[in-house]
Amino acid sequence: MPATKYIIVTGGVLSGLGKGIAAASIGHLLSARLKIVPIKCDGYLNVDPGTMNPFEHGEVFVLDDGGEVDMDFGHYERFLGIRCKSKWNLTMGRIFHMVREKERKGDYLGKTVQYIPHVTDVIKNHIYKIAEEESADLLIVEIGGTVGDIENELFLEAMRQMKEDVGRENIVYLHLTYVPIPHGVHEQKSKPTQQSVNLLKQRGIFPDIIIGRCSEYLTKEIRLKISNFCDVSPEAVVTGLDVDDIYEIPIVFEKEGLAEILHKKLNIYSPPDLRRWKKLVENTRNPKSEITVAICGKYTKLEDSYASIIESLNHCSAHLRCRIHLQWIETTDLKDASVLNDMNGVIVPGGFGSRGTEGKIEIIRRAREENIPFLGLCLGLQLAVVEYARNVCHLEGANSTEFDPDTPFPVIDILPEQKDIKEKGGTMRLGAYEAIVKEGTMISRLYKSHSISERHRHRYEVNPEYHKILTDTGLVFSGTSRDGRLVEFIELPELRYFVATQAHPELKSSMEEPSPLFYGFVQASSGAG
Repeated sequence: MPATKYIIVTGGVLSGLGKGIAAASIGHLLSARLKIVPIKCDGYLNVDPGTMNPFEHGEVFVLDDGGEVDMDFGHYERFLGIRCKSKWNLTMGRIFHMVREKERKGDYLGKTVQYIPHVTDVIKNHIYKIAEEESADLLIVEIGGTVGDIENELFLEAMRQMKEDVGRENIVYLHLTYVPIPHGVHEQKSKPTQQSVNLLKQRGIFPDIIIGRCSEYLTKEIRLKISNFCDVSPEAVVTGLDVDDIYEIPIVFEKEGLAEILHKKLNIYSPPDLRRWKKLVENTRNPKSEITVAICGKYTKLEDSYASIIESLNHCSAHLRCRIHLQWIETTDLKDASVLNDMNGVIVPGGFGSRGTEGKIEIIRRAREENIPFLGLCLGLQLAVVEYARNVCHLEGANSTEFDPDTPFPVIDILPEQKDIKEKGGTMRLGAYEAIVKEGTMISRLYKSHSISERHRHRYEVNPEYHKILTDTGLVFSGTSRDGRLVEFIELPELRYFVATQAHPELKSSMEEPSPLFYGFVQASSGAG
């Protein structure tokens, strides 16, 4: 088997430049003939981001295998059309855990365990093992944060060492940096890039390609300047253009000749075919209709908390040529649901904790009673059941035991087999689970299948003791676990679109294959369904 090739993606100057999107876009360009595996290295000491506040870290992305990983894995899956694995997300907390386990087992034979070589060896060996297990043609390794962050030093040292292990002809170092145009100056500035590259060189890594994030295409002059000061060829200085739509980035990179540069440096050949991709991007630019959708939650001040929901709507926009305006509604202090007066549709997303739940329940009531298209996700399903129990089944005070342990009607509860679980990441409903779909329902029409697999992240369920009264009064359980004990999808068939799921279908949506649930929701909201 030919040697696995490696692209190491680092970033400088400031965080949030878009390394994950850049890495995903590069993968998309090269994916026609190569099996590509993305790896993300994060310097924080958490084992994974599962217990981190969305305000702290953004959205937690859940994989089929139950792994809670960095949100960049959403970009990887959406751009590459693959299903990632949790072991592909390396946090420093996970690395230190591996090192300690090896030390306790005596693997180091009494030696003093040190950052170099022991920690760096664990990092490299983990990466090489993934390459072998996946029979990967190309590994794209993204180093989180920026060069100079103390928590990333060991990752960078491991990346430096890799060139000797795998051979210089099999590895490319790509550095993403910032090229500002200061207000009033109207000139692209290279100094931040020069300083960032110098920091990288101090760590023994000499970039082969530099992507300059800029609001304009890099001029010939700035490319030459960066080339001279940073020891890269002018054609290897590439524009990372600011765009309104992240799905334009592969198109920008293709225009900049990035695929050809990588072909030459790595001695590979996998020409990009962006014809369908470009058509979908063009559809987004030229919509035929417009709608406004309310997203009702408690993390609305940080839109990254709902990144996958936003992207799922963008995917539908491209396929249905419908421009979707988002209205963020903070439900914590919501007094009434008049905020929905000008909305074409309503989404109640997942979340944890009691704050804002009564506001969401009021939103759901208004959507149900006034036939406004509604999509509930995870907690959204649970609160839709609570609202239905209170206002249709007349179970006054019905609630989830998560919010009211003493509720007289616990229509949402932790099932007995889950109550002894103490660790946050130990929940029994984490990752992909199968749902059996009831024939003739909207869910069966949308998915065109009698069996569905979607990803989950929760502990509370619709209480089986209340299944009968809910269904007897008209609520349809359109998808359940095989034994019927767990409710996965609900709907009210007499309404235009009143659908909720215990899952997170947004996590599997992609540009080329939008989530069926979101697709149906946008269709209904635009009047096309």
